Amino acid sequence: MRPVTRRQADSYAARSAATQAQVMSTLERLLDSGEAFRDISVQRLLEEAGVSRATFYAHFPSKSDVLVRLTDGLRESLLALARQWDPAAGEDGADRFARFFEEVLRIHRAHQGVITAVREAAAYDSAVGDFYTADLEGFEEAALRTLLAEQAAGSTTADLDAVAASRIIAWGGAQAIAHHIQVDDGSRDAVFARELARIWWYGAYRRPADARQGAGPH
Repeated sequence: MRPVTRRQADSYAARSAATQAQVMSTLERLLDSGEAFRDISVQRLLEEAGVSRATFYAHFPSKSDVLVRLTDGLRESLLALARQWDPAAGEDGADRFARFFEEVLRIHRAHQGVITAVREAAAYDSAVGDFYTADLEGFEEAALRTLLAEQAAGSTTADLDAVAASRIIAWGGAQAIAHHIQVDDGSRDAVFARELARIWWYGAYRRPADARQGAGPH
């Protein structure tokens, strides 16, 4: 048997990458057209992408894997935004947070079909559910690290429970953003981003030290 040359290996890798890109872009197109993920069969995906069943399964274990891979790059983009967040930067934190959320909303709207599909499939598909959970856990961990660093620096009040706050920030924010995109046409994205920013900034990152924790009525 003749050994596989570097050129042959590179050619195969290029064809494989092109096939995967074709299948993923086809799924995204179908989702963007308004089709529900559960209603798109593998056969429909094969026909629309122009690939054989054998070729499909040589690259993807399942239809869910196509969705996960399609979303992976998007998740990294959002996580990169979260990691860049620095409450200690000079300008007003609430304003910077608002711009951060405007960018998050822009990305979500640009990929609304895919994100809706992930949220839908997470409820009944364990592979997608695990991916969705890991995604939000990544945001939760980023928020927790930031809050703990701010507390250590004395910028965030010591009575804040950083674990609970980071959980609320990540999971509550995801629900709020998803609902806003469903019910709003985009005209109030800036308003929504501003209010969410202020709630998080003044509710956690710069909560007043005399927030009367546990105080009852007077």
